[in-house]
Amino acid sequence: MHIVVANPRGFCAGVERAILIVERALEDFGAPVYVRHEIVHNRHVVESLRSRGAIFVDQLGDIPKGSLVIFSAHGVSRAVAEEARERGLRLLDATCPLVTKVHLEVARHGRAGRSVILIGHRGHAEVEGTVGHFRPQGQAQLHLIATEQEARSLAVVDPGNLAYATQTTLSVDDTAHILAVLRQRFAAIQGPLRDDICYATQNRQNAARELARRAQVVIVLGAPNSSNALRLQELVGQCGQPVHRVESAAEVQRHWLVGQEVIGLTSGASVPELLVQGVIERLRGWWPGSSVESFGEPERVVFKLPQEPRREARPVPLPHPARALRPAASYAAKRAQ
Repeated sequence: MHIVVANPRGFCAGVERAILIVERALEDFGAPVYVRHEIVHNRHVVESLRSRGAIFVDQLGDIPKGSLVIFSAHGVSRAVAEEARERGLRLLDATCPLVTKVHLEVARHGRAGRSVILIGHRGHAEVEGTVGHFRPQGQAQLHLIATEQEARSLAVVDPGNLAYATQTTLSVDDTAHILAVLRQRFAAIQGPLRDDICYATQNRQNAARELARRAQVVIVLGAPNSSNALRLQELVGQCGQPVHRVESAAEVQRHWLVGQEVIGLTSGASVPELLVQGVIERLRGWWPGSSVESFGEPERVVFKLPQEPRREARPVPLPHPARALRPAASYAAKRAQ
């Protein structure tokens, strides 16, 4: 058997940054550190951080006053941030900078009295946060759509005063089709100078498309609530290849692969590399002597960490003096030490 592994895969810069923020907070300020929602959509990462003292909550009311709270990589609405400050919580924002870019765009359009069409999936944490940054002036409205059909049937108040934004982890191809419909219907629609779909999502989808060309069956590592992993699975399926999404090596089934000579492997942006290696080890356990080949180049992008918890809320003192989070090496490099 021959195993082909795609590059880039796994952690993107936004995910690395979010995880490092929690790790550094635990090291610098001590446990417990509270995190609103999963820091990223990966059970292995969440359980690892929980074992070190991170407490994941859905409601800010579950956090004691004066505690340190970290917002996940998916971002939060303005109302959530305001509530945290009102409750006297210390804030560290792990929102991916590319998600923050979308928040700022949507907020700017709302202030200008411009309606916004947000392309994204209802109920996704990133979308909920983005919607919460829209504070409309005048008759401006925000419309959430996810399909070409919704784009064709959408009614807007003022077609001449309209903009769009997108969730960062969507399918590049599907989003392009939706945008084509919107541009055909609303000639004056405004968009970002650069696509909102993040570079990491685009790179992983491009690599997955090439993987589908090279392999006879593809395994995608990613959680069932990971939008970018689900899009990788869909894309490979659209290329006509059998594809299976799993969270770990334990879920890989031998009968999927019997009779296949080339197995493709990739992972979503929230998946640590050790899970990829675990799948390779499982396959080699079934078929000793299997060869492994990778193609493409890993990403080199790094996002800076925030400097320190904000102090507007006059929090109670922590057990030891507050200080800036220390500069961090990449998560992958840290794990290799």
